[in-house]
Amino acid sequence: MSELIRIAERRAQARHLFFTRRELNLLLSLYSRRVGAGEWRDYAIDHRPGMALFSVFRHSHDRPLYAIVKSLDGERGPQYRILAGGRRIKESKDLSDALAAIERQLRIVS
Repeated sequence: MSELIRIAERRAQARHLFFTRRELNLLLSLYSRRVGAGEWRDYAIDHRPGMALFSVFRHSHDRPLYAIVKSLDGERGPQYRILAGGRRIKESKDLSDALAAIERQLRIVS
């Protein structure tokens, strides 16, 4: 006797990870301040199995200046990493703490 096996049921389900609304607010707030200062021009959001990326660019045809990566750290929750040119700048459990590594005070010139 033959047995019917559904491939979709046998495949390991890739779990995609997304940024929450709060996280997007933090990311886009930093992005808008840097655009206002003339430092950043473009961004991209990517979703991969087990990972979400927010990349910022000086020019849209360049490599990203920074990539903010959210990944799952087992059962302990999400982990955030800041990458610049492939180098790890900061790693943290809190997105605000991780973003502090690339955030700097903007001066208003009158």
